[in-house]
Amino acid sequence: MIDSKLKEKLAEIKLLILDVDGVLTDGKIILGNDGNEIKNFDVKDGLGMLLLQKFGIKLAVITGKTSKIVETRLMALGVKDVYQGQKNKLQAFDDLLAKYEFTPYEVAYMGDDLPDLAIMAKSLVTFAPSDAVAIVKSKVDYVTLSKGGQGAVREICDLILDAKGVYQVVLQDFITFGEVRG
Repeated sequence: MIDSKLKEKLAEIKLLILDVDGVLTDGKIILGNDGNEIKNFDVKDGLGMLLLQKFGIKLAVITGKTSKIVETRLMALGVKDVYQGQKNKLQAFDDLLAKYEFTPYEVAYMGDDLPDLAIMAKSLVTFAPSDAVAIVKSKVDYVTLSKGGQGAVREICDLILDAKGVYQVVLQDFITFGEVRG
């Protein structure tokens, strides 16, 4: 359960920005003998991301690495703003704010390690998965019960939907119709 102050902040969110490794994935990078990289994504996170977009919340990803796997997964989820290979994540953050004419007070960010701290310092609400590094967990508004790549993103998507007053609509639509109407 979250406190009322955090819930009020979450109701203001118009853009959720996510890191990839350690947030959308479990942080493990598996390399085959052929040099191909494999990443694990959780389908529950994917549904949460689809639901946020359905209710008008923009999604973006800013990650330090570049991966075709990430591009493929995010394209399947309809995430249009994907910034890969970002050594300075703040530039991508500033680009997103300018593109959508948002202020930092309309942005939530989820990260798990040191490269995420600069964006966290500028975002209204910050999250970390339960297996994030200690310094990051000490600086965020909310640490998920779930680990990165294991439902942590879904957990925050549900919190945002609830704060915006639409989570019960989502539940009722799935119970009644098997999907969200709209």
